[in-house]
Amino acid sequence: MQAITIRQPGGPEVLEWTEAPDPTPKSGEVLVTVAATAVNRADLLQRQGFYPPPKGASEILGLECSGTIAALGEGVENWAVGDEVCALLAGGGYAQKVAVPAEQLLPLPKNVDLVAAAGLPEVVCTVWSTVVQTAGLNAGHVLLVHGGAGGIGTCAIQIGKALQTTVIVTAGSDERLKLCRELGADVTINYKTQDFVEEVKKATDGHGADVVLDNMGASYLDRNIDVLAMDGRVVNIGMQGGVKGELNIGKLMAKRGGVLSAGLRARPITGKGSKADIVKDVRERLWPLVEAGAVKPIIGRTLPMAQAAEAHRALEASDVFGKVVLTA
Repeated sequence: MQAITIRQPGGPEVLEWTEAPDPTPKSGEVLVTVAATAVNRADLLQRQGFYPPPKGASEILGLECSGTIAALGEGVENWAVGDEVCALLAGGGYAQKVAVPAEQLLPLPKNVDLVAAAGLPEVVCTVWSTVVQTAGLNAGHVLLVHGGAGGIGTCAIQIGKALQTTVIVTAGSDERLKLCRELGADVTINYKTQDFVEEVKKATDGHGADVVLDNMGASYLDRNIDVLAMDGRVVNIGMQGGVKGELNIGKLMAKRGGVLSAGLRARPITGKGSKADIVKDVRERLWPLVEAGAVKPIIGRTLPMAQAAEAHRALEASDVFGKVVLTA
């Protein structure tokens, strides 16, 4: 098969479209012929040598894909060769074929085409597991989403609105904020020119945010606590603003608040808190919203997989609204 490989850690130019061994599905896995994959910031870190895959996972980039089941491993039930699916991966998506644990498959949603579906698994599982399963987002809450114009952010806006919450987002340009409003965001904040703590308090009559979905980490830690409502939760999924910050425990205690961190890639396949649990809950509770059109994949750019380097440049430049998808 053809796949994107990393010649050596470095910039986008180290990515090469080349021959790689075909994967073979193990017991409990399926082999998927890949139609498309999507680019995530974790891919950029792995390319740079900072985010190796979990033990036993493919070294090939790619945390999600869509495609058609080509073969079943031993013991796989409830799936058949020819089924169109999308899948959450620990790696391997930037390739023409990938082996996937059956528990990490989702059926192709009605009314979503196969290529666009590649932009769903990683974002829906990330957002659902953090803001719903972990932070307890519910109707009537205020959800603050940092990075509202990215793949995670555009998904979080839609899930927040589908769950009848007030959605507030930050982004770095008026044009990107306009697109967030078109997607359903109730309040938009330009983090380059506005103080998000002040703007959230103003928009909520002093209440603040019940849940904050944070991709920045250290640089936003103190202000995320400032913006919290009583009994609020900050859920961190990224470190774009650094890895070490100072936590004012007094302020956090005064709000009965919580600061939580949640990753997805390194979770076990099965068991408590596993990818299988998340995918099952997504299929049962979120997939109906996807099939109804309330939550859609937002695809900002589509490129051939051989042009993965250009896709990485676009994501690094924050040049795309929503997801960048690579077609096999």
